Amino acid sequence: QALEDQYSPSRWSPRLDRDTIIDAHLAVTAAGTERARASVQTLLHVPYGDGDGEKLDIYFPTDPSETFPVLVYIHGGYWQCLSKDDSGFAAPPLVSQGVAVVAVGYDIAPKGHMDAMVLQVRRSLVFLVERYPRIRGIYLCGHSAGAHLAAMVLSTDWAEFQVVPDIKGVVLVSGVYDLEPILNTYVNDVLNMSREVAQRNSPMRHVTPAVPAACEVLVAVAQHDSPEFRRQSQEYSQALRAAGWSVSLLDLAAVDHFDIIEKLSEDSYILTQV
Repeated sequence: QALEDQYSPSRWSPRLDRDTIIDAHLAVTAAGTERARASVQTLLHVPYGDGDGEKLDIYFPTDPSETFPVLVYIHGGYWQCLSKDDSGFAAPPLVSQGVAVVAVGYDIAPKGHMDAMVLQVRRSLVFLVERYPRIRGIYLCGHSAGAHLAAMVLSTDWAEFQVVPDIKGVVLVSGVYDLEPILNTYVNDVLNMSREVAQRNSPMRHVTPAVPAACEVLVAVAQHDSPEFRRQSQEYSQALRAAGWSVSLLDLAAVDHFDIIEKLSEDSYILTQV
């Protein structure tokens, strides 16, 4: 029970009770995405593969000059809910600064399993590089389960894909980097991971030595994330640092697991600024 509590982010927010906070989060991200789609030039449901879930939404910068950087956003939802259709809320402040935003869709459980989701996110980046030669620099941002998927990108052997995306930065927000503790919780009821699958897909176990031009990594965690989420962020950032990566840990006061990412729709929010 204690473990279940630690991996139930909705139990730790002082703002709202656990029954309403998830509904509130869905409402905020959906409304923010609707606003973004109404105000920004978009290309929606772009297929990066053949599967139903393998689609991207692209939010273009207001003034797409010759080249532009892109922020690739990977949504959370414990690998079993949410979608790219609620994931455009962070676009307006960024597109106004000349940054394209791409929301990645992937097959969530029970349809998708962990190995497949990790591969889909990697393939979505290969697609972007091949399709949009004007992209100069990719910045990955993942929230919660999405932070886990973004962290798995850091351990990719790109030789398999014959393309090396120019990843300049990775922003990991309130993530899970070791999947073993969730094997015995409700989270795994739908994911159905074996211990082997959990180990194979735990970024904490696959930290590669940083190459000379390795990207910068920002690990962000909320004051009102659970102690386990906070521990995982700390330990993963320490493991990356020990392997030579350039890492900063940002511990954000007065936010919980949900509004730490929702506030990316605000220009003045510290994470938007960074």
